[in-house]
Parts: sequence; structure tokens; C-alpha cells
Amino acid sequence: MSLRGKTAVVTGSNSGIGLGVARELARAGADLVLNSFTDRDEDHALAEAISTEFGVVAKYVKADMSVGEECRSLIEAAGSCDILVNNAGIQHVAPIDEFPRDKWDAIIAINLNSVFHTTAAALPMMRAAGWGRIVNVASAHGLTASPYKSAYVAAKHGVVGMTKAVALETAQEPITCNAVCPGYVLTPLVEAQIPDTMKEYGMDRETVIKDVMLARQPSKEFATVEQLGGTVAFLCSSAATQITGTTLSVDGGWTAL
Repeated sequence: MSLRGKTAVVTGSNSGIGLGVARELARAGADLVLNSFTDRDEDHALAEAISTEFGVVAKYVKADMSVGEECRSLIEAAGSCDILVNNAGIQHVAPIDEFPRDKWDAIIAINLNSVFHTTAAALPMMRAAGWGRIVNVASAHGLTASPYKSAYVAAKHGVVGMTKAVALETAQEPITCNAVCPGYVLTPLVEAQIPDTMKEYGMDRETVIKDVMLARQPSKEFATVEQLGGTVAFLCSSAATQITGTTLSVDGGWTAL
């Protein structure tokens, strides 16, 4: 599989799932535009390191995914966008009657509205190029729900719905739009939570992972960022040309329950 000559824009990609996806796309030969809301030397150094490691062109573009115009400016700054991976997201947990309004607005803006803005800006470029792949990183919570996560669940369900709508609008064009729905993924952020959770429950590492953190994930194993990246790369390949408007779960059987 080769994505040589394609340019991929991955939102929220200086760490975690987004970085894992970006690295796998670079491994397949795609040039990269990395993104987050910061503008640090290490962000640009990360792009340079990926460029050197995989022999692709990689750059970092700062853009705040909570601001519609910055979402669109990111695509413009990319210059071309053959592959769009909408990954940026945040989370907050609280009962709905106590859910802070600012947290609700931020989650909907970053997790859902940004997908609309980047897609709207990228589609004309894909049409002009005669080829395009849109992959939205949704969640198991785009297919099911959990208490105290109303904004996140609403946003991710919205991403799944938007994925289907975009797929139908582009069904007779060489453009596909799909959603990947991860369960729990072992990111640096999740890894950092394990020691505190061990203390809270008085459990060893293995027990807290299986019985607390992965209580809803039947495999009792985290997905990895490399697995998510491989899934996205597959959806961008020629083998996935007739896969559009669907969700692909990487959740250890969570949504099979």
C-alpha cells in the first residue's frame, strides 16, 4: 500500500491517537500536516523528525479546532488535502444537570463543529484533485453511551451522522468518508492515569486495567495508537475504495455487547 504523492491533514496530531495515525500515514508515504492548538518549538521539531524518519514532507500548522475560521485556515495553509483525518477531541465528565456550559460548548465545538468546518474546506480540494479520503475519529461513544459524558456522546454520535451524510453526498465521486470508532486506547494520557487509579482502588496495575479501566472492553486489552493508525491507512488505500459511510470499530468487542 502506498500513499506516496498524497497529502494528509491530521487534526490534533502532536500526541496520542493523532500522532499514531500521522506516523502510519507517513509510513505509507503520505506527506503530512500535523496540527494542534500550541505553537512550540517541539511541535515543529516533531514534524521535522517524522519527515526525516519516513522520507516525506511534514509540517506543523497551529490551529484552534474550537474556532471555525481556524479550522478552515488549517486546510488552506496545507495547500492541498487529499486525506483529512478529523481526530481532535476533548472530554469532560459530569452529570448533565451539573455539566458546565463552557465545557459543553467546547466539546461540541472541537469534537463536532471542527469536523464540519475542515470537511467543508477540504472537499473542493479533493474534487479538484479527483481523489479524496475523509476519516473521522469518532468513538465507541459514537455508537453507544455512558452516563456523565453527555457532551462527548452527543458530539461523537453527531460525527457518525455527519460521516454518513458526507459519504452520500460524495458517493458517485472518487471520495470516501468513514468513521473509526475506538474503544479505550493506550495513549500517554491514559498511561499517566494508571498509577492514580491504582491508588484510588488499591489494586495492582493488571487488575485496575482489566476490572476498572477496561470494564466495558471485552478483550481486556487496550487498542494501540499504531492499530488505529493502521486502520486509518487501510481506509485510505485502494482496497477500501467501496467502503464509505460506515463505522469501523476498534474497541475489543465493546459495541458487540
